[in-house]
Amino acid sequence: MIIDGEERRVAAEPEDGQQPEARSVPRQQPPVDDAIQAWGRPLSPVRDLDDVARRYPGRRLTLEGERAPLEFYSRPGEPNAFSMDSLEFFFLIAQYFREALPLRMILLLIACQRAGGRIHLTQDEMATVLDVSRTKATETLQVIMSHGIVFKVKRGCYQFNPPFSYRVAEFIPGTETAGGKPEYRRVEQYETISEIRKDATLPELVRFPSLEHMRRAIEELREERAAQRAARRAVRAMRREEGTEQ
Repeated sequence: MIIDGEERRVAAEPEDGQQPEARSVPRQQPPVDDAIQAWGRPLSPVRDLDDVARRYPGRRLTLEGERAPLEFYSRPGEPNAFSMDSLEFFFLIAQYFREALPLRMILLLIACQRAGGRIHLTQDEMATVLDVSRTKATETLQVIMSHGIVFKVKRGCYQFNPPFSYRVAEFIPGTETAGGKPEYRRVEQYETISEIRKDATLPELVRFPSLEHMRRAIEELREERAAQRAARRAVRAMRREEGTEQ
């Protein structure tokens, strides 16, 4: 079809039973300041952050600083100090220990581990940190040790049982300022477990740790408490009946 000397295309009417042709709709171009178009533009240095903020008033600007190599993150093969903790262990001790002090002491022992699970703390230091008497700290430590959670290596040195909590590696302070590469000390968990199992002088629960005794004790305690609650309910019901009869 020709109008005003120009040829224009007219869509043919669809025949019966046919679908009409889809007309092409011109694609709308994004606005000039759209973020998509930024990929095709050359980068320019930012000299004034206030100017950038005024150009994009609806956006939040963040500025990240350079991360130092000795912060929380670490490089492959060079981990900072970290512990591998058993969630099942935490779950059970939270139910087993009815008082706060044993839980607080376990957290203290975890926090003070060195690479390989060694804890260099005297009982006096434990008592000072936890703000309890030395006698109380000693009694609590003995209870924790009786479950094979930690054991004594020598005076002022204890070992966390690797399946429950284990510090794999630690950063050696001072090596970052010596002009060389920061140094780390790493002790593999399986090596420590092997050494512990070879030591026949250690208790069986230390050499082959298990939380099964805690699970059984928790169930027994729950059954006992349920029986006590049932007995109290029976007493209250009986008193109510006696009051009604009178």
